[in-house]
Amino acid sequence: MIHDMLLDDATGLLRTIIVGPLAYAFLIAALRVSGKRTLAKLNAFDLVVTVALGSTLASVLTSDGVAFAEAATAFVTLIALQWIVATASVRSRRVAGWVRSEPVLLMRAGEVCEAALRRERITREELMTVIRRSDTSDPDAVAAVVLESDGSFSVIPRPEDGTRPDYARHGLPAAKGRE
Repeated sequence: MIHDMLLDDATGLLRTIIVGPLAYAFLIAALRVSGKRTLAKLNAFDLVVTVALGSTLASVLTSDGVAFAEAATAFVTLIALQWIVATASVRSRRVAGWVRSEPVLLMRAGEVCEAALRRERITREELMTVIRRSDTSDPDAVAAVVLESDGSFSVIPRPEDGTRPDYARHGLPAAKGRE
């Protein structure tokens, strides 16, 4: 009984030992050919492709129902889809708007943008956690906090010399009479 829980049969182990490195090497080669952009995770679609590639690799390693050829086909299909969507989003604003979300300003010049927090379903406590994790742990020392299109946060510190932050340099709209 314990033997069955630990080892179904040696054939499964042998399959994993043979197919595992093959699938891994194929995925690495496919990623090298497709370029760094494939794993950049710049938007939600990139993240989905990255997770799906990992899931496919796990499936071929752990399931004898997934043949190497099927996994290789899935790798190529996912990478091709990512390349097509990324290329189309560079060439078409409509596709870019469909694939990418815009960064959202959550805090500016020490003022929390409550409406943006509600829209993005982020609490004040979570925003303060983001600030504490940055190099600038004092909210008064923060020029802006941005929820980026990939789901990460950018904390932009206020200039140390007391001048107004250059919001345009960070891709943000100019402050409206504040600071």
